[in-house]
Amino acid sequence: MYRKDWIAKWAQYSPEKVALEESESGRQVTYAELNRRANFLATWITDDLGLVKGDRLMVLAEHCIEYVALFSCAQKTGIILVPVNYRLAPSEVDYLFRDSDPRALIVEEKFQQLTGALSSNVPQEFLERMPAGMKEVYNSAELEEDDPVFILYTSGSTGFPKGAMYTHKMLLWNSVNTSQSLEITNDDHTINCMPPFHTGGWNVLLTPMLHRGASVGLMKKFDPERVLQLIDEENSNLFMGVPTMLKMMAESPNFHDCSLASIRYFIVGGEALPLSVINLWHERGVKIRQGYGLTEVGPNITSLHQEHAEQKIGSIGVPNFYVEYAILDDENQPVSKGEVGEFCLKGPMVTPGYWRNPEASKKSIVNGYFYTGDLVKEDADGFLYVVDRKKCMFISGGENVYPAEVERVLRELPAVDEAAVVGVEDEKWGEVGKAYLSIRPGMEAKEDNVRRHCQAKLAGFKVPKYIEFMIEIPKNGSGKIDRKKLSS
Repeated sequence: MYRKDWIAKWAQYSPEKVALEESESGRQVTYAELNRRANFLATWITDDLGLVKGDRLMVLAEHCIEYVALFSCAQKTGIILVPVNYRLAPSEVDYLFRDSDPRALIVEEKFQQLTGALSSNVPQEFLERMPAGMKEVYNSAELEEDDPVFILYTSGSTGFPKGAMYTHKMLLWNSVNTSQSLEITNDDHTINCMPPFHTGGWNVLLTPMLHRGASVGLMKKFDPERVLQLIDEENSNLFMGVPTMLKMMAESPNFHDCSLASIRYFIVGGEALPLSVINLWHERGVKIRQGYGLTEVGPNITSLHQEHAEQKIGSIGVPNFYVEYAILDDENQPVSKGEVGEFCLKGPMVTPGYWRNPEASKKSIVNGYFYTGDLVKEDADGFLYVVDRKKCMFISGGENVYPAEVERVLRELPAVDEAAVVGVEDEKWGEVGKAYLSIRPGMEAKEDNVRRHCQAKLAGFKVPKYIEFMIEIPKNGSGKIDRKKLSS
């Protein structure tokens, strides 16, 4: 059996150490206080709400002390947290609700409109009204290492999201890999402004820092000027952001005035950071570590050491310590160095599969390897480079966007015959969506109507920025939409 209650351990080792501080409210909790709070909530969740090990608890909230206390409850009780994106449309939230089948729902009051049309009733509590109290001891449940601690939803290449099961074993080994690679100690501090519905908001730095007994500042929303201010005020050593964040921080009026003397380096993920932006930060004395990860594996899989940031521009670095990998061709044979193949990953940080979706699990995990769908190559020095995405996903401001999901919504319009969505370059967001639509004979569609339909059905970052009407969408020789022609 598996008992790993990180917060309880640090409540013993460093009870007066500040574990969390909220940027907006200034509230702080020590590890002892966070543990007592989580013990109290764990009792409430099991005794009053009636949840037991394996039950799902869906949460719609921004990052806060209470949310992290719920994570500690998951380690204590074996319940499964289902963080939901509060930027989604109500119909999208309902799909995740029906798929995860939670026993209870916790919602921040300002997001209650997203739960008004759920397809069934379960106990629903407002985050702000959860009972507050302290309890010294909670008898933690016995868990298996492959029990999920999270179900993290990723946009699906089939048009519907899939729930990646994130287990206690994954949590542990991702933390070990991250601490080893980034040399995290209990003296470190970070500012976390990644949202809690992403694995990045939990598992890039927050949970590895909690595992090491370090301190974390929580921000509900990213504010470039405020982040720069807090790094100096809190003497932060590490900071993780997506490229859009680092570009916005470099454009901030405070960029040349802040000290940044405490920072060891920034960690960047989601997409490649342009050399021009890397150089801006290097001129300020901040080193950049780029990496690669995904919800289903890690997420901290590779890391490009800051000393190689310029020499190996565009590289995602080398695999972290306990990561096995293979680069395979279409016949599942290893390719030679310099040749392109699919990036396949193996190790204790690989998901056991997708929630209630054995077909997708079987397709993605073969002989213990997770097939990422990303095409990579390895240079003579062992550094890896992402060449292309085997799937059609693009990344907008750090958010994964799957064209099939957007296309499904576009085809709901009676006038739309065919729809194709591709990612195009954008100065602010890295990539944004461009939709190509062919219209049924005798019908018409206006751009404003198409955009309003998407806004009602999709999260804002998924709504195409550009819409182009075509007589016919180009096809390749097999009759499939020719996305390369659309992208050219």
